[in-house]
Amino acid sequence: MNVKLRVLSAGALFFINGMYEAQTKKIDTAKSKEIEEVVVLGYNRKYTKPKDVSANTTVSAEVMENRPNVSFLNSLQGSAPGVTIASNSGSPGSAKIDLVIRGISSLSADTEPLVVIDGVPTGANQFRNLNAEDIETISILRDAAATSIYGNRGANGVLLVKTKGGRFNSNLRLSYSTMTGVSVMPKNKYNMADAHQLLRIQKNNGVLLGATLTDDKIDNYPINTNWEKTFFKADVTQQHNVSATFGGENTSVYSSIGYLEQGGLVPNTKFQRFTFRNNITGRSADKRFNYTAIIGLGYSKRKQLNQETNSGVNANVVQNPLLGSFMSLPYLPSGQYANGRDLFNAIGNASSANGNFAYVLEDVLKGDQSVFGRFNETSIFASSTTSYKLTDDITLNNRTGVDVKLGNSFAGRHPNGYLSIVVAYNGGIEYGGSETIGNSRELNFTTVSSINYNKVFGEHTIGLGAYMEYNKVHYYSSSQTQNGLDPKNFVIGTGVGYIPFDPDKDTYLPSVGAAKVTAGALSYFATADYDYADKYGFSGTLRRDGNYRFAPGNKWGTFWSVGGRWNIDKENFMEGSPFDMLKLRGSYGTQGNANVVAAGDDTNPLLLATGISREINVVGNGYGNTPGYFLSNIANPTVQWEEIKQANIGLDFKLFKNKLEGNVDIYRKDTDMLYYNIPSSAITGQYNFRGNYGGLRNEGVELVLRYNVLNNKDYKLTLFANASYNENKITKLLIPVTTGSLLLEEGGTINEWNLVPYLGVNPNNGNELYLDANGNVSEQALDKDRRKTGKNYFPKYTGGFGLNTEYKGFFLDALFSFQAKFWRSDNQLTWALNPAYMRSGNNVSADLLNAWTPDNRETDIPALNATMSSITDRLLFDASYLRLKNITLGYNVPKKFFNERSVLKSAKIFVQGENIVTWTKWRGYDPEGLGTFPLSVYPNPRTFSIGVNLDF
Repeated sequence: MNVKLRVLSAGALFFINGMYEAQTKKIDTAKSKEIEEVVVLGYNRKYTKPKDVSANTTVSAEVMENRPNVSFLNSLQGSAPGVTIASNSGSPGSAKIDLVIRGISSLSADTEPLVVIDGVPTGANQFRNLNAEDIETISILRDAAATSIYGNRGANGVLLVKTKGGRFNSNLRLSYSTMTGVSVMPKNKYNMADAHQLLRIQKNNGVLLGATLTDDKIDNYPINTNWEKTFFKADVTQQHNVSATFGGENTSVYSSIGYLEQGGLVPNTKFQRFTFRNNITGRSADKRFNYTAIIGLGYSKRKQLNQETNSGVNANVVQNPLLGSFMSLPYLPSGQYANGRDLFNAIGNASSANGNFAYVLEDVLKGDQSVFGRFNETSIFASSTTSYKLTDDITLNNRTGVDVKLGNSFAGRHPNGYLSIVVAYNGGIEYGGSETIGNSRELNFTTVSSINYNKVFGEHTIGLGAYMEYNKVHYYSSSQTQNGLDPKNFVIGTGVGYIPFDPDKDTYLPSVGAAKVTAGALSYFATADYDYADKYGFSGTLRRDGNYRFAPGNKWGTFWSVGGRWNIDKENFMEGSPFDMLKLRGSYGTQGNANVVAAGDDTNPLLLATGISREINVVGNGYGNTPGYFLSNIANPTVQWEEIKQANIGLDFKLFKNKLEGNVDIYRKDTDMLYYNIPSSAITGQYNFRGNYGGLRNEGVELVLRYNVLNNKDYKLTLFANASYNENKITKLLIPVTTGSLLLEEGGTINEWNLVPYLGVNPNNGNELYLDANGNVSEQALDKDRRKTGKNYFPKYTGGFGLNTEYKGFFLDALFSFQAKFWRSDNQLTWALNPAYMRSGNNVSADLLNAWTPDNRETDIPALNATMSSITDRLLFDASYLRLKNITLGYNVPKKFFNERSVLKSAKIFVQGENIVTWTKWRGYDPEGLGTFPLSVYPNPRTFSIGVNLDF
């Protein structure tokens, strides 16, 4: 690692030195002046805050800098209204981050917002290769006035990411920031039994080892393994960033190099990233021609568990180490076997018997010598923007960008690992193990050309724009799997150690696969803006979109929006009022969702559902395993994108000489042409197919407040808060889901919990008690007794609050985030509280020590031999939480210690914590997440770090 950092530092000094020498004369820094806040919307449209008609929020670089997060999305949590961000995995570099703006707007289509970086839409929903230290601002667009300009891609909201740039007429400024920290496990409240407690529970139930021991032997049992400490380890995170900015009369530059490393809580999981960025801005001497040229390079590599992309092993106790800390028997010693061969020699193929799975999971954690998963990604982001003023009023513009992602992976089982050895043994073959090598490349190309007209006539201002946008995506992937590896010379990713196919025994058969997709879209749109006397303003957008996914006749759709504002503070009757700004605004419009199939993690949604409007036949095995030719997809030439209509009313205000500011928004968002199941005659071989039918509504309120309590030379104090309320309802659905634990019905919420009410424990016999459909108390829970609960796992309330304070150079910043009124079923706790798992040789919660007995009748834990139902609301929890998301304490060295001759111009040192404390009723590691169940979720870590920022 030290070698890598020295190389990084040398490279940084090389390009910094070159920039320094290129600046041959001193340039006077432009005088600072009060600049009115500017709002940047889609396609680089800019308005001052009083003239903006849309609902949007801008998050500045200060919120994201020096945070120990791989993705900037984690740093956004709690910082903007109407935005729900949930990390479903703490694995370093994980793509499992849910981002929802103004509620879930679809049942099966993609609900991720469109993310645009420097004017270029990104091709995937993962940003592991974007350095958050390079981000200047993030604008979150929420209503139709802001998002309709993106047509059939703006339905779920838009994130505009702007990276940093240099300034004209500025001296060379060099910056270096570093941060080092440690990530530790959060706490859970499952109260898992230690060795003595588990043996006591076994004895109480008359089973397994505990039943053979006396009370004295249980109390003095010599082994008490904490498997959580075996399967989870604290690890180090660090980052280093070097940047340089400078500008001449007509050219400015921002360049940076960054390195980030994040160790995983689970051994053999890790993430490393190198980034480089160079942003150049320039203009002609007469300032009529302007341009930017941006290139961002990233390379990352990560090691991750098989479970990260294979949810099929979530409940597999011999393949998934995330279960180990809960299920492994604490009266077994850890660290008994050096490798998979030693383990196999000791236990043979009895991988689950007698708690042996704990040792198998220990072997799995050996990674490259057992179950390995290496993933590398190279990203290339480049864009150019040019504009030329034909006249003082007419400007021609073009922005062209490419987003390239190159991935390769090496995943499989090393032949020395226990799982490989036991599979070979059970299959009667000599060599086990397998390796899958995958390669992918994805090119996203976007170009937008426009002509814009802006004119001021006295108190009237008119702005008109005409645009054309073209998008194209090329994707290719291939994979090869080798079955059978020679342990004497196998090396991951080299092809060495492959055992040739044996046709006589039909063993060691390799497999290959490939995929290729070409996707595209074309759009024409126009914008119109009008302002009168800075009091009244109107804005309109009309967009025509074509998408490759749909059949002729439905390829094209039209989307539009209108918005207006009234700056009440400009009226004469407001003279003398405490308002510095009071603006009423409203908007209405339509957006589309062409990505009618939800994309998985790390997947570009534009590449999915390529054949939904076409009839597809495939070759496969039919009755009696006979090869055949059959229908795979029924053509639906009428299928089209979902359409969203959104109305918004908002109020922006500033009072008391800008000390208090904020805004309130009320919205209704209706989804029509819902992409879902349509009935089909069984004669086709399918009972339904996908089409457009159904409706969904989201309604909500958003509030933002910021109060500058104190602001003078020595001390400052600012308080801020944002909160959102959202409720969804299905308004129309052709094929409802009326059975099971999650319902989809007209008038109900999305995925409404449907469970039998749990009443407690019968004090007479220790059985569970339920409320049946007739309102009677019963000891049986049947499907007919299920109830609609009106609850789902999407938060109704989200938001955050905190403070920024400074006193004579010392500063303290704190951010709290919260999500409330959402319910999750804890199936991990179901395992921990079920005595059947204990009888099968697994650990359970020490809560079972309080199980019902004739001498312990007043308890909420059923008898150890009682029947337990899986369809009740016993373990349905309100997962609401309040979290201290981030706290930073630091010191800015006073400027009096620096002068013009000083090499160092400013310095800041700080300590911080991320995900420090969480207050919740949820008993697991983390209530965060929009999924249904928490079984085998990789915990999000708590991180403590120290860092330094230096400017030269």
